[in-house]
Amino acid sequence: MKFDINEVLAEMAGAVKNEVKDDWQTVKITFANFLQSRKERLDLLADFRLKNEITEEFYQQRLADEKDIMKSELHAIAVINKVAAQNAANAAIGIFQKAVEGALGIV
Repeated sequence: MKFDINEVLAEMAGAVKNEVKDDWQTVKITFANFLQSRKERLDLLADFRLKNEITEEFYQQRLADEKDIMKSELHAIAVINKVAAQNAANAAIGIFQKAVEGALGIV
């Protein structure tokens, strides 16, 4: 399976939109800016993992870091409560992780 960072980022945005529902219009621009600023880093992380240049453990640690950064960004938006921000970050990083695993051929 091919890994396309732009497709994955769009799916991540969709996952966040599903989680925040009515607050999407408030979150949309901030989250789009977040994704744009993290795109290169996420793409590099996926590339390293897909080429087996980093261990699964290191990869999982970096995913946890990315999730924490994303939660912080989402918390900055006062409208979203803590649980919604957590769920949105989990959903978005879950999409990223599944895309990398799919590209690796992990079922």
